[in-house]
Amino acid sequence: MNGRLYDLLGRFEERSEIGRRRRSLVARLEGDVLEIGAGTGFSLKHYLKASRVVAVEPDRSMAARIPGKIAGAPAPVEVVDAEAESLPFPNESFDAAVSVFVLCSVTDQAQALAEIHRVLRPCGTLNLLEHVRGHGRVAAWQDRLNPLQRRFFGNCHLNRDTKAAVARAGFDVGEVEETRIPGSYALVRDGIYGRATRISS
Repeated sequence: MNGRLYDLLGRFEERSEIGRRRRSLVARLEGDVLEIGAGTGFSLKHYLKASRVVAVEPDRSMAARIPGKIAGAPAPVEVVDAEAESLPFPNESFDAAVSVFVLCSVTDQAQALAEIHRVLRPCGTLNLLEHVRGHGRVAAWQDRLNPLQRRFFGNCHLNRDTKAAVARAGFDVGEVEETRIPGSYALVRDGIYGRATRISS
């Protein structure tokens, strides 16, 4: 999606429950924080306790709009052009990572999670708000329509079991809960929200 259009649509979301979820997800994070797929920077104003925020965004039309939001950010912000599957940071560089509606669309979810795990310090946290595979008839329709969704919505997958993938990547998912994505249509209404903790090396 074009960054200008994303920004326009995102302003409405920011005034909704999604904006409140985003704020509660990141406001408590401290130390060095990595945001994967930062988009146009809607989360930046909510990092109230972070020492530093590194915003990773590979889409240039999105990243070009981040500087306009940096002035209102409580923490210093660095913008980095990189893919989630190949993060240009040393091992154990960050205290926390953030992913908001990103792990549905990365090309290789397992590799992206492995990279996030690698750059987090021991007991670092991955803070998530993601839509995921649902149940029953919803899941069946997600499977059927997934090829179309991916084609027309930037590789967004309807049917990824992201919580299970996070656990396989070496995280404790005890604080990641199932939720409903507010204001969304049925195929992207099932979601996960919370904090996963890095538990293995």
